[in-house]
Amino acid sequence: MSATVKKPTSTGGTALASGGLAAILASACCVAPLALVSVGIGGVWMGLLTRLTPYQPIFIGIAVVALFFAYRPIFRPLDACEPAAVCAIPATRSTYRILFWVVATLLAVAAIFPYLAPLFY
Repeated sequence: MSATVKKPTSTGGTALASGGLAAILASACCVAPLALVSVGIGGVWMGLLTRLTPYQPIFIGIAVVALFFAYRPIFRPLDACEPAAVCAIPATRSTYRILFWVVATLLAVAAIFPYLAPLFY
């Protein structure tokens, strides 16, 4: 008699964290310096953030792929989750959904900002 081992269900947390990191890196070249200057934080080190500009499309692509893989586990129906799984806990589900939309918004801002930046200068 062999015992079956249940594979833990994916919660999308890893993909969501990867998407968030990529979205932050995508916005580091353009959005972050403007946001920091607008609140009075400045310095020569901020010029170093512009070195990430050529990599922005790569970071945006990575973030889109990560959000694609995070979407299904985060927004799956409740009946698809096992009762003891993380996705069955309402507080965790709502937290992941909020984080998903925060990361998606940050990614949209990072993708659109280079086209809107001339309006701010």
